[in-house]
Amino acid sequence: MTNIEERLAKCFAIALPDLPRTEIPRAVQTSVPKWDSLAMVNLLALIEEEFAIQISDNDLARMTSFESILGYLQSKATGTAT
Repeated sequence: MTNIEERLAKCFAIALPDLPRTEIPRAVQTSVPKWDSLAMVNLLALIEEEFAIQISDNDLARMTSFESILGYLQSKATGTAT
């Protein structure tokens, strides 16, 4: 697991404490019952704080899974985010 993955997993563990750590990398918003709008707000706040970024409203729609958020963060880290 990369540093970005580990840091993101930590954010997920705080925002979704009932989600087993082993399930975090496969988490998809539609398959995690407790990943509701409040959990999403908390998760985004944690991510913004952890990674010292601000997530634009345009980017929110594609943040529906651990994998999609990870891809977003990796592209931000490499400077390839759109």
